Amino acid sequence: MQSARTKIASVLRLVPPAEVRVKGWVRTARDSKQVAFLEVNDGSCFASLQVVCSPELANFDELRGLSTGSAVSVVGELVPSPAQGQPVELRARSVEIVGRAESSFPLQKKRHSFEFLREIAHLRVRTNTFGAVFRVRSALAQAVHSFFQARGFFYVHTPIITASDAEGAGEMFRVTTLDVGAPPRTPTGAVDWREDFFSKPSYLTVSGQLGGETFAMGLSEIYTFGPTFRAENSNTPRHAAEFWMIEPEMAWYDLDDDADLAEAFVKALLRAALEGCGEDLAFFNDRVDRGLIARLEAVVSADFGRIDYAEAVDRLAKSGKSFEFPVFFGANLQAEHERYLTETLIGRPVFVVNYPKEIKAFYMRRNDDGRTVAAMDLLVPKIGELIGGSQREERLDVLERTIRESGLDPAGYSWYLDTRRFGTVPHAGFGLGFERLLMYVTGMENIRDVIPFPRTPRNCGF
Repeated sequence: MQSARTKIASVLRLVPPAEVRVKGWVRTARDSKQVAFLEVNDGSCFASLQVVCSPELANFDELRGLSTGSAVSVVGELVPSPAQGQPVELRARSVEIVGRAESSFPLQKKRHSFEFLREIAHLRVRTNTFGAVFRVRSALAQAVHSFFQARGFFYVHTPIITASDAEGAGEMFRVTTLDVGAPPRTPTGAVDWREDFFSKPSYLTVSGQLGGETFAMGLSEIYTFGPTFRAENSNTPRHAAEFWMIEPEMAWYDLDDDADLAEAFVKALLRAALEGCGEDLAFFNDRVDRGLIARLEAVVSADFGRIDYAEAVDRLAKSGKSFEFPVFFGANLQAEHERYLTETLIGRPVFVVNYPKEIKAFYMRRNDDGRTVAAMDLLVPKIGELIGGSQREERLDVLERTIRESGLDPAGYSWYLDTRRFGTVPHAGFGLGFERLLMYVTGMENIRDVIPFPRTPRNCGF
């Protein structure tokens, strides 16, 4: 007898007959006087394994009344299944009930709404949909590292707690040990931040970019991959207060190099999903977003286009399309504009480059025309923007000026400016929101459904 546990993903690849032990959770239980059927899933793959329990089992009567959600350990013989839709089944010789689920277990054999499942985020991973989501998430996280490691990039862990605002937007969560009800005060009545843990106002980071840039100035090519935070009071399906960002930074790169890397990166991740998550993607294609696989395959095989922001705005304005938000030079492109560009006007993924400086961050390199910056956004069908990036401003005097123009104090960025004082070089980078990518790959339409425990306004449960 084989005593070690075999994952169901491995069991389903075996050629019967074979003696195996599986451990998992009961998805459904059906019984009659002659036999009981348990559908057992252990999360290792989308499929479950049918366990056939005969009356000869010592605890047969107990198994007949087993509730959904219970944990079991089964030893038996893997045999061909006479039933349609499943090549094999497990004829049990012993079934141990490891953990019985109470009858109030909320996941029963019926369709549950995503809204309901968010209320039980600690249990939803046991459903078909969310088991698939988080297997894909794991596979793509590994693919991120594989892509960069294969190209000689170094993985850098930048701080989660920071005193610098990388975006200049001010939507940051404060980190403090002060008594918020009675903080220490200066003689003028202001909060005395010198008494705080870090002796200055500190926050959860919105980006690892600035720290990443400093490491690119010594290691040439690096990437960060970690949690970032935005205190943005937004309740849309695309926004969360905590999310994960992938941010490579590369010395010696210009904007074209940056776009080339971003294109190769997106294609590599989509290819990894198509090749390594076929069973889960087939489920999403069938139940969540018909046409998903064809769309992903089309992106992988496409040559991404490139268009100047000014030309994009002009083509949108002349398209005859009625948009909710007006289109003009200096406007932030909205999702409706981005999707129309990539789905209709261009017909493939496209980089929009050289945006007006007024709508982009202080660190983006000013172009010689005096009105645009060397920025890029990658737009893809269905969702619009997937990646945002730029060539970074490497000139010390220009960067100091743009920091001031953004209403920031250059003194707070002295360490960042040192990289321009001591051996500055052209460099570039981009950011990809990991959850945005997962939404695209799975077809899920709400960011709350691709992260284990979503953090949104007035929601910090679990």
